[in-house]
Amino acid sequence: MAPFATVGLDEVRQGFEEKVFAHFATAQAALPSLRKDGSMTFVAGLSAHGAAPGTAGIGAANAAVVALIPILASELKPLRVNCVSPGVIATPWWDFMSEDQRHSLFAEFARKTPVERIGEADDIAQVIAMLVTNTFMTGETIICDGGLRLAS
Repeated sequence: MAPFATVGLDEVRQGFEEKVFAHFATAQAALPSLRKDGSMTFVAGLSAHGAAPGTAGIGAANAAVVALIPILASELKPLRVNCVSPGVIATPWWDFMSEDQRHSLFAEFARKTPVERIGEADDIAQVIAMLVTNTFMTGETIICDGGLRLAS
């Protein structure tokens, strides 16, 4: 995450390697083991749906994952393919920040959400469980962000 004018292409490539190519390769590797009428669920990120300064690289990678969903749902049918796009979730992903920075950032985001908190891993797990078990759901991306995208 860096301003567009200064973000390095190597950083953007790494983001695509870690996000897009990892999802792509894992999905291809899993296909032979999945039931034909089974389910595949991807995890993107809220940056795919927003316009926050400094997120051009990560936003593009997450948007690429989101773009795969309806394509794969159509191509791999009757296999169901869905996605969840989490907002700010308390996970080790944030460990690159000091504890004080993380606490401050989480408090700031919590103030911006209608639910007045950041997410927990279980919040996302519940959405994934619904996508896996609902046999009428395919080609969709569910945003689970506590309403953060509604903040002005």
